[in-house]
Amino acid sequence: MDFAAEHEDSKQHGLAEALLLDGQGSARRVSREEIDRLQLQPAETLWLHWDRTHPDAQAWLRDHSGLSEFACNLLLEEGTRPRVVQPQSQQLLLFLRGVNLNPGAEPEDMISLRIFAEPNRVISLRMRHLQARSELSAELAAGKGPTSAQGLVLRLADLMTDKVEPLVADLSDLVDSEDEQIEQDERYVPNHNKMVSAKRRSASLRRFLAPQRDIFFEMSKEKLGWFVGDQAKDWNELGNSLTRHLEELELIRERVGLVLESEHQRMAGRMNRVMYLFAIVTGFFLPLSFFTGLLGINVGGIPGSEYPHGFVVVCLLMLGFGLFQWWLFRRLRLMV
Repeated sequence: MDFAAEHEDSKQHGLAEALLLDGQGSARRVSREEIDRLQLQPAETLWLHWDRTHPDAQAWLRDHSGLSEFACNLLLEEGTRPRVVQPQSQQLLLFLRGVNLNPGAEPEDMISLRIFAEPNRVISLRMRHLQARSELSAELAAGKGPTSAQGLVLRLADLMTDKVEPLVADLSDLVDSEDEQIEQDERYVPNHNKMVSAKRRSASLRRFLAPQRDIFFEMSKEKLGWFVGDQAKDWNELGNSLTRHLEELELIRERVGLVLESEHQRMAGRMNRVMYLFAIVTGFFLPLSFFTGLLGINVGGIPGSEYPHGFVVVCLLMLGFGLFQWWLFRRLRLMV
């Protein structure tokens, strides 16, 4: 089901996807009317993907899903962060975040995916379209999908994690480009807005990916035999993958700070040189300004006022004094 079709279905009754996994890697779609009367076989798994904000989805979850009020409240709450909860011995609640790849959206504005899982049923809820869900549906349609509830949840987490890598790579390339141009051209001014944006985006990603990494490691140690089992190493690998991304995001943040600090230092150095030059010019002309001001007060008795060559003499004296200042500044190493 493509994004437009999913959007249309979710608008009508809140059910974006309903698939019955056959335990062989394939699945068939079931209608809204079939859901409540399905008799699941031991190898089959029912996957229901709902629009969390739709009234029909909320009503079905509370009245027909069979979930406890505690589980329903957690799945429908407004604000969530990545975490894992076990309401009962054979049930699991998993809250994950995925990169927002919808048109016109900011990728770091991550989409929340709430998952309820038990041995033969998975219920997932989202508010916005999630590309990982579409890719998983395509794999099931091609007969190459997961075969169980735990495999379905693991594959969803895997696809969501894969979407992080290109985003982190783009941020790293942006910082690399600015860093290289600074090294090649001392006069290059880095794009301050891009650098601040990269730092903000990396911080936004870290906010949700750090606890999600901890969840994956926790899942690898979970004692739910029906859920984790032989897939513990896969959950551990997902945790390691997110760890690499988080380390790269931390490095991006530090490098952005170094780029901005380097630019601030260069600006401060240029400003110091300009101010030093102004100080030299001011110090050079201050005594001359004093003499010209003194000779221009227009009162009687100024020496040389009656002498025909007085102006030339004063100019020569000023020039000589200026040369003396220049020699003195050089000797005191005030001028390079």
